[in-house]
Amino acid sequence: MGQTAEVTSFTFATAARISFGPGRRSELAGAVAALGSRPFVCTGSDPSRHAELLNTLPDAATFAVRGEPTLEVVRAGAEAARAHGADVVVGLGGGAVLDAAKIVAALVTNGGDPLDYAEVIGAGKPLSVPCLPLVAVPTTAGTGSEVTANGVVTSTEHRVKVSLRSPSMLARVAIVDPELTLECPPEVTAHAGLDALVQCIEPFVSPFANPLTDGFCREGIARAGRGLRRAYADGTGLDARTDVALCSLLSGLALANGKLGAAHGLAGPLGGYLGAPHGAITAAVMVEVCEFNIAHGDETTKARYAEVAHLLTDRRDPVALLDWWNETTAELGVGTLAELGLTEDGIPVVAAAAAAASSTKGNPVAVTADDLAGILHRSL
Repeated sequence: MGQTAEVTSFTFATAARISFGPGRRSELAGAVAALGSRPFVCTGSDPSRHAELLNTLPDAATFAVRGEPTLEVVRAGAEAARAHGADVVVGLGGGAVLDAAKIVAALVTNGGDPLDYAEVIGAGKPLSVPCLPLVAVPTTAGTGSEVTANGVVTSTEHRVKVSLRSPSMLARVAIVDPELTLECPPEVTAHAGLDALVQCIEPFVSPFANPLTDGFCREGIARAGRGLRRAYADGTGLDARTDVALCSLLSGLALANGKLGAAHGLAGPLGGYLGAPHGAITAAVMVEVCEFNIAHGDETTKARYAEVAHLLTDRRDPVALLDWWNETTAELGVGTLAELGLTEDGIPVVAAAAAAASSTKGNPVAVTADDLAGILHRSL
């Protein structure tokens, strides 16, 4: 496993520049001007929320992404960006917006349809032409999408989420300003923050962990343990918001250069099947995934989970992680899979898709479709 004391070999790639801290959004106009003169800005459903920032980009066109991006949405976004003559793309919003911006930036230069490049249901062709330069500005703290090399899109026809993936999809500049998350409602704070934490835990226990991602994961887990409940209880607290924003950024750095695991392997097909928030899904399956891995994993895996528990609590015991997770999801109002809409009838198709998912390959314990079906059943 990558976390042993043996000689380690790994590759690391991320955004060309990361700017983190309160007030750093003031750097947006300069970052965009250095990359192009015709910016195309993907925002959330209400661009007026960011009018102050958008006013610093007088030649920009805006494109609202409402909810999770679908194939139809990114097709329309790419067409609008071409019509504007865009030479730089800005993603200003949550993880869904950033994913849409990355895909739009890829389609403008590469042409064709997103299904030409999508994994699983598409042709999976490589993006042979460099994407338009991207500036990523997250306004939620959860996905770490500002520093990852893929964009996730939903096929409503197939009821599944798939990725387009390329090193050229990495942002040229990632501007992470915790002040932009101060207005996030409690539910978004909870779902996004828990997903960021999962994205630190899974690369940490993965057999593909390496010394660099380990450092990101340890710091991210500790930051979430310190700040997530506080950010949920009082969204105006900048210290707590900064902790969660940093956890999210570090989780993106970790997952982009390590691997995830069964919780995210399940979350992809569950998201397409249920249409529920991604973070709510990963939070709902996390305890059962951890219990399975702890029960069937080797001593290194158990030790890793014990260290996660120690970072979140004062106990170096995997059971303490499960206790902390159950207490936190109850406090943050996160529901079960049944409450999110999953029934017994949906389990076989979701489990089969999750067994083939790329994220599942990073799980510390090999899992079959039957194993995943059991995890889903217990998570109901």
